Amino acid sequence: MLLTETHPSDEEENEKVEVECPSCGDSITVRDYQQNIVVCENCGLILKENIKDRGPEWTAFSQEGYEEKSRAGPPSTETIHDKGLSTQIDYGDRDAKGKKLSPERRKQAYRLRKWHKRIRMSDSTDRNLAFALSEINRMSSQLGLSRSVQEIAAKIYREAVEEDLIRGRSIEGVASAVLYIACREAQVPRTLEEVAEASRVDVKEIGKTHRFLIRELGIDLPLTDPSKYVARFGSELGISGETRVEAMNIIRRAQEKKLTSGKSPSGIAAAAIYIASQKSGEQRTQREVARVADVTEVTVRNRYKELVEELDEEIEVQ
Repeated sequence: MLLTETHPSDEEENEKVEVECPSCGDSITVRDYQQNIVVCENCGLILKENIKDRGPEWTAFSQEGYEEKSRAGPPSTETIHDKGLSTQIDYGDRDAKGKKLSPERRKQAYRLRKWHKRIRMSDSTDRNLAFALSEINRMSSQLGLSRSVQEIAAKIYREAVEEDLIRGRSIEGVASAVLYIACREAQVPRTLEEVAEASRVDVKEIGKTHRFLIRELGIDLPLTDPSKYVARFGSELGISGETRVEAMNIIRRAQEKKLTSGKSPSGIAAAAIYIASQKSGEQRTQREVARVADVTEVTVRNRYKELVEELDEEIEVQ
């Protein structure tokens, strides 16, 4: 028995056609557009597969569904300077059947690609965006950041361009700063030092530029939670899950007593991990913890002493 599903917006999606079945000789078959097949209604034999879809050519990306009727294709993205709405001319120099183009056709394709690229980036703003967004994509890949963080960074950079905040500053510096801001907004634990390591700009310039953009664009960044760093630092140190949970509990208690205000989140996380590792017997030295957290041993020692004194933790100092 053939079970077919009719789309509520298309009553003719499954239609009966007159084709004789070679198995049972019945002439009534069903054409199922959802599965792209023609099936005999009597015996269920599939007579034809991969039939062409006669349905609508649009694709809707909104929650309203087919009421919007957008054109087919991928959704627009902020990570490409033209938002991904332009045509791409392939560099493969092959036709639709996969055969190599003739020398004349290759020359023609080369000229088309050259002029297409010039048209896409016709002014300095487009060239600026193209370079900056490619840098954001490169650094995001190196830092292991998600697509959503790249979208946030690209959107902030576009706002900075519209407000004419790029003038007088390096493109790499602004791109690094907006990527750090995007990480803060998305609550993804990445430090300024990590962003600078993936960038071609030093920490001081990134810090100065990111504070300037926050002030000029009126961005309200949430405070970085030190516990967000525990999972990554703990994984690199090879400590157990119980020790990581204990480190998070130490951070939570420190936050309740307002001990984390004005302190580096990565430094607090490093000190909490150090304390938790000593309590659990999974000893890690201050040097090891400082190296993973990318802070100095002095920072770990100072934060450690503050937490031990205020939280009444009883452990032995290595």
